[in-house]
Amino acid sequence: MSTISSERLAETFVQVADTLVDDFDLIDFLTLVTERAAELAGSSASGLLLSDENGRLQFMAASTESARIIELFQVQREEGPCQDCFRSGVAISESALEDSAARWPSFAPRAVAAGFRSVHAFPLRHQQTLIGALNLFDAVPRDFSSADANLLQALADVATIGILQERAIRRGELLTEQLQRALNSRITIEQAKGALSQLHGTTPDAAFGMLRSYSRGRHLRLTDVADAVLHDPTSHPDLTSAQHQG
Repeated sequence: MSTISSERLAETFVQVADTLVDDFDLIDFLTLVTERAAELAGSSASGLLLSDENGRLQFMAASTESARIIELFQVQREEGPCQDCFRSGVAISESALEDSAARWPSFAPRAVAAGFRSVHAFPLRHQQTLIGALNLFDAVPRDFSSADANLLQALADVATIGILQERAIRRGELLTEQLQRALNSRITIEQAKGALSQLHGTTPDAAFGMLRSYSRGRHLRLTDVADAVLHDPTSHPDLTSAQHQG
């Protein structure tokens, strides 16, 4: 049976969903997740680590300063529940940190010294994608019921979807920018082709051949040369002089 208030749980999921808007702020979102996770679980603190492009966990957010310090310690030593959770892809629980020095010889004593006695880590995952872990710290020895653990994992899953959505939007924006740059380059090249074709009394295809050959022969970007033909033709006199033959 769950000890987490269903009403508060519903409010939390609505609040988390409300942050997934156009002006999405990732750090603010992750901080909200840690705060709400600790509040829902009745835990002392919560922290969140995300994987970077090299597959190494990095600190992203924490509900308290003490959790931030412990999470940074995990990152530095590459040891602790979040690290194990991320490597295995399954939740990690330790209800008695005083007795877990063999498991985490660096992390456990440091966490105990910070006032924590138990820790639980939940993977940030969506289908086969694993991107980090969410930690919950308690000042007393504690185990979560299976019902509470499932609810907290659900919160971690929702957070994962939000993060992946933000990444997809950024990738989409980047692709859009790249496409727009490509379209702009194509327009510039077409205009330069026309200018060279008129200047040398040749066909557009032949003018493009001249432009491309000139650029390659001098290891210049085709778009840069095309732009120069239009706006600074004297910078490439070998190409833009009427006597140029290719």
